[in-house]
Amino acid sequence: MQTSSTRAALPLWALITIVGIIVGLSMGRNQSMGLYLPPVTQALDVGRESFALAMALAQLLMGVGAPLSGALIDKFGAGRIIVVCALAAMAGLYVMYAATTPGHLLISGALLGIGVSGTGVTSLVGTIGRLAPPDKRLSAIASIGMAAGIGGFVALPVMHFLIEWAGWKQSLLWLIVITGLLIPLAWPLGGKPQPAAGVTRQQTVREALAEAVSHPSYWFLIAGFFVCGFHVAFIMVHLPAFAIDQGLPSWVGPFALSIVGIANIIGTYIAGQSGRFIEKRRGLSLIYFGRAIIFLGFVFLPMTAVTVITLCGLLGLLWLATIPLTSGLVATFFGTTWMSMLFGIVFLSHQVGSFLGVWLAGRLFDMTKSYDAMWWISIALGLIAALAHWPIQEKPVARLAAGNT
Repeated sequence: MQTSSTRAALPLWALITIVGIIVGLSMGRNQSMGLYLPPVTQALDVGRESFALAMALAQLLMGVGAPLSGALIDKFGAGRIIVVCALAAMAGLYVMYAATTPGHLLISGALLGIGVSGTGVTSLVGTIGRLAPPDKRLSAIASIGMAAGIGGFVALPVMHFLIEWAGWKQSLLWLIVITGLLIPLAWPLGGKPQPAAGVTRQQTVREALAEAVSHPSYWFLIAGFFVCGFHVAFIMVHLPAFAIDQGLPSWVGPFALSIVGIANIIGTYIAGQSGRFIEKRRGLSLIYFGRAIIFLGFVFLPMTAVTVITLCGLLGLLWLATIPLTSGLVATFFGTTWMSMLFGIVFLSHQVGSFLGVWLAGRLFDMTKSYDAMWWISIALGLIAALAHWPIQEKPVARLAAGNT
């Protein structure tokens, strides 16, 4: 196990608060970019697939960058990585502001994905995992997941207001300023992680990767998190447009996603406490099965404002509740020395799912003018993920069981 050395000798609750603010700002912005789908595609006179592909690329590069950012944070600390990624996100927002072609949207999406890769839940979960003692680790990680939900809850109405008040282009300039707030917040998180007292030899990156890829339960976890990304990205990017397609007012989609953020706070808190009562793998199976049931509502229920908001509220209870349980299993398997990197690999699968969920929804809509096929695909994947978590063996690898580092 490692401990974290930070520039500022702050108590655990203060460092969790700082990380939570960084994650909330970053994830909230990322989760709310679907609000720009209608105005950007109309302004550039392109189909939804063009914007969806750009946001899908952002999701993919967010996932590709997560293991790299995680490894750098595990090795050198979080501060510098946060600054670099914040600057990348600011550049991505500016490119979208100045965009005139679909190619510009792709560049914007790439920069936004790189930006979130080092400032989101995934890359910073290892920092919190090292700071918190084992008996408080799951609840501490859940706090970061809750912060991401709060960020979504706050970002959606704020970004919707900015778009309505200043126009979509000017609202992006405001987002650049807000994203810049991440830079001073990175300072207290500087400093390299230090080995725990008494540890004479630390596991290398190569050893950690070799151990992980040979662990069957790790692969089940990777498969399940792919489905999580597919679900979340599809909803976050396409729900506002879906609501408008149903003839509902433009406020319904953003408001429903805000309800997701509120409910996520409750659901993630429950998930963080659930380790005391139920195995994490069982909790994950229940979450994915519950999502499949809720998606059936989008297929069979009449789509009114009340229906959409209610379904999104239920979905929010299962939204980022996967994060403390999934990352907690990574820590259970392998310890916290390379937790950010190893959870980053799991998250890469999540973002491959996100890429497919965002892009495929745009592609299928342009082909069929409907999201019906996406709802059925989401239902099927939810059931598959529920089954995939069942055979996971929730125990440390032999190295940890033997007391080695």
